[in-house]
Amino acid sequence: MKMSSTTAPSAMQPAAQEPLADVVARIREEVRIVATPDNGIGAIVGDPRGRRVLATLPPLYPEWLGDRSFNEVHGTRFPYVAGEMANGIATAELVIAMARADMLGFFGAAGIPVPKVTATVQNLRKALPGRLNWGVNLIHAPQNPAWERHLVDMLLREQVPAVSASAFMDLTPTVVQLAASGLRTDRSGRIVRGTRLFAKISRPEVAEKFIAPAPQRLLDELVVNGRITADEAELAKRVPVAEDITVEADSGGHTDNRPLASLLPRIMELRDALSTRFRHGRNVRIGAAGGLGTPHGVASALAAGAAYVLTGSVNQTCLEAGISGEAKEMLAAADIADVMMAPASDMFELGAKVQVLRKGTMFGPRANQLYQIYRQYRSFDEMPAREAEKLERSVLGATIADIWAETRRYWLERDPDELSRAEADPKHRMALVCRWYLGRSSWWAIHGETTRRADYQLWCGPATGAFNRWAAGSFLADPANRSVVQVARNLLEGAAVVTRAHQLRTYGVPVPATAFRFTPRRLT
Repeated sequence: MKMSSTTAPSAMQPAAQEPLADVVARIREEVRIVATPDNGIGAIVGDPRGRRVLATLPPLYPEWLGDRSFNEVHGTRFPYVAGEMANGIATAELVIAMARADMLGFFGAAGIPVPKVTATVQNLRKALPGRLNWGVNLIHAPQNPAWERHLVDMLLREQVPAVSASAFMDLTPTVVQLAASGLRTDRSGRIVRGTRLFAKISRPEVAEKFIAPAPQRLLDELVVNGRITADEAELAKRVPVAEDITVEADSGGHTDNRPLASLLPRIMELRDALSTRFRHGRNVRIGAAGGLGTPHGVASALAAGAAYVLTGSVNQTCLEAGISGEAKEMLAAADIADVMMAPASDMFELGAKVQVLRKGTMFGPRANQLYQIYRQYRSFDEMPAREAEKLERSVLGATIADIWAETRRYWLERDPDELSRAEADPKHRMALVCRWYLGRSSWWAIHGETTRRADYQLWCGPATGAFNRWAAGSFLADPANRSVVQVARNLLEGAAVVTRAHQLRTYGVPVPATAFRFTPRRLT
């Protein structure tokens, strides 16, 4: 059969046919695949008017693109998550906006003192009474295990409904405590969770730890220390540690730069194998994150089997994001190649890296320079005087002595043990001074410290540039119009249009390239 998207006029049909791109865009209506008079294949919406109907596609809604159980379990309408961004960049305002739009958002608690996170959580509970579709981030803090432990205690005490665990390379007692606390059985005998735990991962070996039940040794340790009950430990052996696994591909911030198309099916295969092995009968959902800055990216992730999608970098340019207007303008000017890798503050000594904006800032090169100096010398005292002076002048913007004095005051208040270690170990003292720059660079970007604009640290993946190119010429091109809900709704709406275009093409309809394009528009 010849394939054609046009039909010849006849007494049974109007002289003009709706352009195929317009047919594709009408996702909430039935579409009929029809035979055309010239022996081709076309598509129409509405009455076929005597045409031979070959197939009918039902309406397609953005709500239906993911795993329906995601919406049921988390109290959402859409399978979409606004991910956590550290230092409160993912603000309470962002979380509230997402929840009220029937999506899910996580507050970025990393790097914030527990009392301040507690106050934010209490405000969120007041603003979102009875809602389950909001949560808080728990980032692994190997340099500060006390913070991690205190945060988990608070999350449980305040009954935060959902928690996203990130940057974990192994299970810790704290994250297992979070997963096991509150486990109980309902009247049917099914195990019910107290906290719905998401685990953000980028490696199969880490995903396996979260998809499997918690190790006996950790459960025993938690029971002995009185952090969970024996009954909770017994139930924890029968369920996965987490039932929502967010596969993080080439993202901003912490990332292994792996392509989603390779990583997602690998983790889905692992999920299936572990479900068979442990026979826990739970529906472990696999979500997708990283590189999702356009409808095409969102559509491809969901078409590949992702239960939900999570965005991060693109939300930093939104009105609700907790960074300065100047930083948002810098991100809004980025293209897909305007990123690079730089040392991570929280795991500096381990050599961990984060993906950051390169265009318009010198943070990346300067942070990498600091790490090379840290690797090369055992202390700042070993550095040649001329090299140390250059470092102070061109990177730090202050003397090493002054920075150490400020750093010392910080750790004296926050963790005196860390300070004692640094005063006994020049290498560790050197690391803390380097981490001062890495931490302050994010603070400068958040607060708009214009004198340090060249040092702004802005976590950013290629998705930001892709989003900017897609939004160009539309109302979303201006950061002043970028609300987190409008960004989310447009990405989902566009993903549904792309999915519809692909459906028609699989039926033999010659879909033009224009039908795969979706221009952002104000959605309600």
